[in-house]
Amino acid sequence: MDGLWRAEQAGARQNGAMKLWPLPLSMALALALLTGCAALHEKQGEWIFQPSERTWGGYGAADGMQDTWIEFDSQRTGQRARLHGLWLAAAPRTGSDGREAPVMLYLHGSRWNVNSSAFRARRMQELGFSVLALDYRGFGRSDAVPPSEELAYEDARAAWDWLAREYPTRPRYLFGHSLGGAIAIELASAVTDEAGTIVEGAFTSIPDVVGSTKWGWLPLGPLITQRFDAVSKVAQVGAPLLVVHGSQDTLIKPELGRRLFDAARAPKAFILVDGGSHHNTISMGQAQYRTAITQLFGLP
Repeated sequence: MDGLWRAEQAGARQNGAMKLWPLPLSMALALALLTGCAALHEKQGEWIFQPSERTWGGYGAADGMQDTWIEFDSQRTGQRARLHGLWLAAAPRTGSDGREAPVMLYLHGSRWNVNSSAFRARRMQELGFSVLALDYRGFGRSDAVPPSEELAYEDARAAWDWLAREYPTRPRYLFGHSLGGAIAIELASAVTDEAGTIVEGAFTSIPDVVGSTKWGWLPLGPLITQRFDAVSKVAQVGAPLLVVHGSQDTLIKPELGRRLFDAARAPKAFILVDGGSHHNTISMGQAQYRTAITQLFGLP
């Protein structure tokens, strides 16, 4: 656990030093507003996702996790697609009641590949889940194509269907962090077989995130075509929804997470983790997570 904590803190420091994605997006859109940009929609995928093969947390971050490959025919590209993920089976439970461990699809945020989210997968394993953490196309070892909102939605659905085939008798849950929260909300709004959804550090929409920055006074909304409009979809989520935010999240402000929660329908719960940042909330709020998962999802 000490090694895991050190990896998380190192990752938080690196992320704290990096360029935050709303800022370059705001600047790029401002430039497009002044000069025009025919490929604006395509460029937004690059600005929003900032895809990378890089990872933080050390090369051993994913030790003990199994490489998983998902192949499917992409309706978006008309080609065969190949996704890479990491599988972490739930630890055996003492005094098990005989129920199979639930499975979870983990959807990460921008910039870093899935190995960087290994510590979050381990936190969910500690809470009793088997976890599939996915890299979208454009990240890590998944297909090297420019990412986009549409492709990320398709990738998440492909991974969800893969879990259904591989573990047909187990309840399935969704977890989305940051940008992955919007992807999780879109998927949860489109399916009816999820047992529950968790989003952490999530937002209402990309225009709202841009509007919350110092560039928010610029009239950029009409230029944003990859909008990740989670707030318009969250009311269509039929299963229990847990929204988690850190009180000290300076990248995605807590009020955006609260507005997303307010737009959702019951059953739902909101957790504000005191002192949590955009990067360490899942660790600082582990006890709150445990209580909410038990109460909202009815899991032991």
